[in-house]
Amino acid sequence: MGVPIRVIYQGDLHCEAVHGPSGSVLRTDAPVDNGGRGELFSPTDLVATALGSCVLTILGLLSRQHGWRLEGTRIDLVKEMATDPVRRIGRLTADVHFPPGLGFTAKDRLVIQRAADACPVKHSLHPDVTVEIRFHFPAPCEPERNDQ
Repeated sequence: MGVPIRVIYQGDLHCEAVHGPSGSVLRTDAPVDNGGRGELFSPTDLVATALGSCVLTILGLLSRQHGWRLEGTRIDLVKEMATDPVRRIGRLTADVHFPPGLGFTAKDRLVIQRAADACPVKHSLHPDVTVEIRFHFPAPCEPERNDQ
């Protein structure tokens, strides 16, 4: 069964989307470089946002299985537009930053990277959109030294 979402044009390049199951409301504006005021997320900003929240949701599900505390993990995204042959998203770069104190093993890091790579949003994008996900893992904790 699909998820109903209603989008209503409000005028002046603003739209309002209503999530059917929850009633949650999201508003958009066109970006400044495309005639809008840039007051809200643009529709293409939402694509980048969807990528970031999808990756973090997948990692959250993974953390339940492994007992990791990922609160505070963030993704810094950069969306770059292309104009040839048409205006579209050309590149999305996502930098995943984990909080300090998480002792990931090399195997954990590989599991995290593979899980993030399976993001359905990433796989829903056109192949012409370059998507780069970079991981910034915390430095391993130094073992305690006993210099007595």
